Amino acid sequence: MAYNESIATIISDKLNQKGVEFYEKKMFGGIAFMIAEKMCIGVSKNYIMLRVLNEKFEAQFAKTGVKPMDFTGKPMGGFLFIEESGYEKDSDIDYWIDLAIEFAKFGVVKSKAKKSK
Repeated sequence: MAYNESIATIISDKLNQKGVEFYEKKMFGGIAFMIAEKMCIGVSKNYIMLRVLNEKFEAQFAKTGVKPMDFTGKPMGGFLFIEESGYEKDSDIDYWIDLAIEFAKFGVVKSKAKKSK
């Protein structure tokens, strides 16, 4: 299973209900929802992938089912994995989506400098 399509559909539906412009993009072995050209929320296996503002990052670890997003053995700064226990209730999913939308509005994405030849 590449990603939980059921939770992806729920996220997509909720973004639509909130009137958020987004598009879907396959990445990280799952699906990402791009808001304002930023990967803000997505699904990989049964995890919700989430990008949050730096100032709100550490506080999320107090919530159930939250862990650093780690694909390569090194956690990715600003990114979280939310396990199923962290999105059991509809209100949980709304909370994570609201954080993603907040990142889309105010978060800064560092772009890698291109090497010149």
